Amino acid sequence: MQLLREFFTDPVLFFSFTGLAVLLGICIFYAVYFISKASHAEDN
Repeated sequence: MQLLREFFTDPVLFFSFTGLAVLLGICIFYAVYFISKASHAEDN
């Protein structure tokens, strides 16, 4: 519980992990997008 409290009170930890979460979300989105476009390109 102490770790969770420190996460929300320390701005360095909060912004670091928030930035990493956004970065991973973008990476996952583009990976799925690329795989989807590549599989549809093979159909045509």
